Amino acid sequence: MGKAFIEKKSKILLVINSLKGGGAERVVLTLGQGFHDLGYEVHVLTFKPQVEFSLNPNLNYHMLKFKNFKLIPKLDRRDRVFAYVVDRYISKKIGKPELIISNLDRADSILSYSRLSNITYVIHNTVSLLYGFNIKDNHDKKIKFSKIYSKHPCICVSQGAEKDFIKSFGQITPTTAIYNPIDKDSIQEQAKAFIPEYQNYIIHVGSFKDAKRHDVLVKAYAKTDQSMPLLLLGQGKYKDDIEQLVKNLNIEDKVIFLGFQENPFPYIKHAQFKVLTSDWEGFALVIAEALVLNTPVISTDCPSGPSELLPQKNLMPMGDVDAIADTLSQAMENPEQFQAPFDEALLPAKIAEKYLHFVQSIKQK
Repeated sequence: MGKAFIEKKSKILLVINSLKGGGAERVVLTLGQGFHDLGYEVHVLTFKPQVEFSLNPNLNYHMLKFKNFKLIPKLDRRDRVFAYVVDRYISKKIGKPELIISNLDRADSILSYSRLSNITYVIHNTVSLLYGFNIKDNHDKKIKFSKIYSKHPCICVSQGAEKDFIKSFGQITPTTAIYNPIDKDSIQEQAKAFIPEYQNYIIHVGSFKDAKRHDVLVKAYAKTDQSMPLLLLGQGKYKDDIEQLVKNLNIEDKVIFLGFQENPFPYIKHAQFKVLTSDWEGFALVIAEALVLNTPVISTDCPSGPSELLPQKNLMPMGDVDAIADTLSQAMENPEQFQAPFDEALLPAKIAEKYLHFVQSIKQK
């Protein structure tokens, strides 16, 4: 005789607007695997059909279209109505998750109206810089996000991101800093997929957007001897502008635009070193991923992320074209001096455990 009943697994639900190609989206899938490794039944709920990643077969996927609700006037009313639909869907189709983890502002806003329990937000970035809270006309935006984030506990993806969150909003909710999970085995396996056609190159991986400062990178690179080509992986609104800047600097034969790559890891593995010139990051996922592949990294010392992952000698002042050019030149001459170790505490199951400990500690208070 078999068991009279099958023991049901506890459920974890991760919520994000879509699974398009971004860092937070990749974190959701990796964190999901971490909870799966701990024995949970893991669900992922999105509000848009966009998917730019190979989906992890260990997770369960749901899509509830927000688009149909866009006819409702006023965003807060729209989100309130949609939150009711989301709650009903979760209760009927998923059940009662032990933990609901909300990612990025679209999901955060909707779940601020949810009546379900055990919701936690993940703060993926340095909020004051991402939303421009220091800009005079953005005070209303700050008040809006303060209302959203006061509703549930917040997990910030780095100590810098947590400090910035508290500085921006005050002690409006329980917070902690838990780094993003890094699936070492998967990254190392994906890095074997192919050998890039390029050799002895520098790599930058990131969307062409304000934070990444491709303009600073390209200007600094132009001041070096360009003895190694610079590969730029990513898409984004400033790509055309950066292509024009590269032409203006007469370095078209040295800078290679490779667009978005679902699997960037072979490019990272075979690079001489990786560079990051951001003005802000949350955690700087791409740094940790490069360390997994033993690729040296140099990065700007932006307010959160890089300084928590790299030694001081690997860090450069933000926006300083000359200083960045100097470090680029040093790295081209001897990349090995910028090697750094990968921290095994970032493995997915270990990070998932930290999430559970944080939520448990709040309940005990």
